[in-house]
Amino acid sequence: MNPDKTLAMVPADTLVVLDFETTGLSPNMGDRAIEIGAVKLERGQVIDRFSQLMNPGFRVSRFIEDYTGISNAMLAEAPSCAEVMSQFAQFIDGCNLVAHNASFDKRFLDAELDYIGSGYSGEFVCSLLVARRLYPEAPSHKLGELVAYKNLTHDGVFHRALADSEMTAQLWLAMLADTQKPQLSFAQIHKLSKTPKAKVPLYLSTL
Repeated sequence: MNPDKTLAMVPADTLVVLDFETTGLSPNMGDRAIEIGAVKLERGQVIDRFSQLMNPGFRVSRFIEDYTGISNAMLAEAPSCAEVMSQFAQFIDGCNLVAHNASFDKRFLDAELDYIGSGYSGEFVCSLLVARRLYPEAPSHKLGELVAYKNLTHDGVFHRALADSEMTAQLWLAMLADTQKPQLSFAQIHKLSKTPKAKVPLYLSTL
């Protein structure tokens, strides 16, 4: 069986939720990852976590230090991006992936794995796109505001990779519960994320 099709058939609550902190917005402009955090879910339960700073090989801006709380001194003691991403490639092997505003995280994941000649077999779903379809009435679809909107518990830490991936995982499971489709597959939630908003009720009714 095609491995991609096998992964598509995996339940939507069995995957890796990840988040990057970076030196900027675009790996095409030379920006690099400085932290990766991830939560591995199996049937809706957290079975593993990954959290690691990584040294990009140059100093980060004062803005990034203030925004993330990750200092140049912290990064000076961290392993290289290549070392961390080699470990992370093993962590996500054979898993589908979720991130909030996934286009951002996917760009950095692809770029960092390209640097070490590695890759992954899973597919990405964007939790932000799913939230826009399930909660069109929400005042905002930013992660922190969705966490507040759904009254999910959190420790108040934002813009650190593991904390954001933990919150995204909580949000993801809440959204799956709100579909009232307990057997939803990854392929089905992937399609939901791309379904026009007006057609979401009809799509869910057919599952």
